Amino acid sequence: MAALRLRDVVKVYGRQLAVRGVDLNIPDKAFVVLVGPSGCGKSTILRMIAGLETISHGELLIDGKVVNDVPARDRGVAMVFQTYALYPHMTVRENLAFSLKLARLPREDMERRIARAASVLELEPYLQRKPSQLSGGQRQRVAMGRALVREPKVFLFDEPLSNLDAKLRNQMRVEIKRLQRRLQTTTIYVTHDQIEAMTLADVIVVLNDGRVAQVGTPLEVFATPADLFVAGFIGTPQMNFFDGALSRRGGEWRFENANLSIPVPAPRYGGALSEGRRVFAGLRAEDMVPVGHGVRPKNGVTVSATVNLAEMLGSETLLFGAIGAETFVSRMHEPRLIEREETMAFDVNADRLHLFDRDSEENLIAAERG
Repeated sequence: MAALRLRDVVKVYGRQLAVRGVDLNIPDKAFVVLVGPSGCGKSTILRMIAGLETISHGELLIDGKVVNDVPARDRGVAMVFQTYALYPHMTVRENLAFSLKLARLPREDMERRIARAASVLELEPYLQRKPSQLSGGQRQRVAMGRALVREPKVFLFDEPLSNLDAKLRNQMRVEIKRLQRRLQTTTIYVTHDQIEAMTLADVIVVLNDGRVAQVGTPLEVFATPADLFVAGFIGTPQMNFFDGALSRRGGEWRFENANLSIPVPAPRYGGALSEGRRVFAGLRAEDMVPVGHGVRPKNGVTVSATVNLAEMLGSETLLFGAIGAETFVSRMHEPRLIEREETMAFDVNADRLHLFDRDSEENLIAAERG
């Protein structure tokens, strides 16, 4: 097993700065997911860990040893790619055995590793088949098996499920998580899909423009996003944002603009609250709920809004509405038909209000702690 550390890691392509001074500590046996939009640097970081890309500046340590100049084959890592990377002319068994033959492993050891991987990944019935005879999910399991037989210190996954349909993605997520828990191997997984990140990770690393925006457990990142970017990226649908300012009425702090006046959960923000401070207020779809569709919040307000569009999703409905010039999305868990331009009352849960500085876009909670 292995712990990893990245110290001020930078990657430059020509004049383009792809990764900007990333510092990360990845504990032994952890399942860490790097998530972010396309071009944020997550796959580049993974490839630097694998030894497929050089590090322009900084250090990569595996079990306390700097491995910047260690060849990929000697780092004790194994990578599973998005495109499976299987040899089409070889059987499943031959694909699993290929890297072991190159390493000149004794035949007995090689057979033991192949048998173990085939058992763990339920590939025994397919060992004599070629990749063209397998489904997408089976091919992905073979790709995972090729990594598993190497008995690596670290598993690396580069968007391995993006080529699968929705049903297979769900199944493979469960298989990957089960495999990691069984093997207790340090795992670093790259995805742009926040659902994969939230369901798989022990620790999520949110990346933006080559930098680390936030590191935390899925619950921490969801409940207390570090900044406006993380708040908007993590969570489906995206968090609603409203531009306004803070005011104090008697002993109560409020967020206000021309259309909204919402009480602020002051104890969460402490000294970060000041009269007239310009902020963005954030509320998730489940915190702006039609009256009568859920438990009414203990600390909240009721607002009237016009619903312009409804998306029926089976077990729930997303309502797209407007309060004056302010647009928002609400999650309704008891679906019903919505009339076009219907006026509805919504309960706003003020206890779950998020506040971000208008200039720095930093969460005021983080600003207060800092």
